[in-house]
Amino acid sequence: MKKKMLALFMTAAMVASLAGCGSQAATTTEAPAETTEADAEEAEEATSAEEEEALTCELTVWGPSEDQAAENGNWLPTMCEQFSALHPNWDITFNYGVCAEGDAKATVTQDVEAAADVYMFANDNLTELIASNAIARLGGETESYVKSTNSEAIVDSVSVDGAVYGVPFTTNTWFMYYDKSVFSEEEASNLDTMLAKGKVAFPLTNSWYIASFYIANGCTLFGNSNDEAQGIDFSGDKATAVTEYLVDLAANPNFVNDADGAGLAGLRDGSISAIFSGSWDFSAVKEALGDNFGARELPTITINGEDKQMMAFAGSKAIGVNPNCENMQVAVALASYLGSAEAQKAHYEMRNIVPCNTELLADPALQNDALVVAQNATFDNTAIIQPFVAAMGNYWTPAENMGKAFVNKEVTHANAAEKTEALNETLNTSVVEQ
Repeated sequence: MKKKMLALFMTAAMVASLAGCGSQAATTTEAPAETTEADAEEAEEATSAEEEEALTCELTVWGPSEDQAAENGNWLPTMCEQFSALHPNWDITFNYGVCAEGDAKATVTQDVEAAADVYMFANDNLTELIASNAIARLGGETESYVKSTNSEAIVDSVSVDGAVYGVPFTTNTWFMYYDKSVFSEEEASNLDTMLAKGKVAFPLTNSWYIASFYIANGCTLFGNSNDEAQGIDFSGDKATAVTEYLVDLAANPNFVNDADGAGLAGLRDGSISAIFSGSWDFSAVKEALGDNFGARELPTITINGEDKQMMAFAGSKAIGVNPNCENMQVAVALASYLGSAEAQKAHYEMRNIVPCNTELLADPALQNDALVVAQNATFDNTAIIQPFVAAMGNYWTPAENMGKAFVNKEVTHANAAEKTEALNETLNTSVVEQ
């Protein structure tokens, strides 16, 4: 790595250590005191690995099992060893543990002081991590690096009240895979056109997916932001029209509810020609479709004769730092490296994890990769950032139950309005501790 980039990581570590562990305020939703100019100047002195003060330390690092598997290139241990090699004055012993990004809020907060020093998390975990003082605010050059190498939407996904709490390494959303021998590119732009021609699987009973239909027709969750006061609006004619659409969708003989792997199985045997999923299924889909592999952002749907754009939930996955770690300087520097362009490129090559670094995405090879294009086009054009307010906890179970009611034919055109209003009332019933 060039010394300029090393300087960035070292400066990031020093400044973030001041912002991240100087006081308890650094890990709450209240903005902590800004790093002073004198602090920043002191941090700038660490400009290369050769000038770092010698130290010996242990770091506990948590990530998903897939990132520590030999068949995936041992991405996490490999990156940590590369980081260690870049810092010859730091004698670091790494201890690894398994924790999926989506499980961080539950696992880390069980015992924050005993949890990992550095861990990977899904951004919708952020509210709980902050409330539990389990994640450090990142400041100084680390914050600047995050903001300068990611889109505004990505930065917002790891920020609360303007404070940055993670180094993003990928977008997190879903899109559509399809068989190009069945659907043309134009046909794949509208779900109803597709259903008139071939079988399509959609996880209607999965609450992460079903909202895409309601949002398409003007329904909102907390203002489609993080404005908890606005609540969830799945009410009125706009929502009822979606419910009626989904009654017809569930009854369509070319619709298959994608549960328990039905979609992938159908792609493999040719009985299904399109599914909705994410990068985690890329390898399996590519193997199933071969030269007929297609991937694209979400299609439109037709409601009352008008095309409406399906809108997925989206977020990011990022690297976080435990404010209780004993070696904050090293931990923040490692987090910065694990989210760097170099590490993101390796993640992409080893596991097809789509990068979010804007400079890396300018690479023509990535711009021509159907997977990268589909995921980032969905994130940029056909998705909303999934709200991560506490009241979002009210959404998941009622939405899942509504999906099951469609599949079980319990919702009909006759009771659509009634069922929709009942859903909206349940979504706005406070069952989550505020």
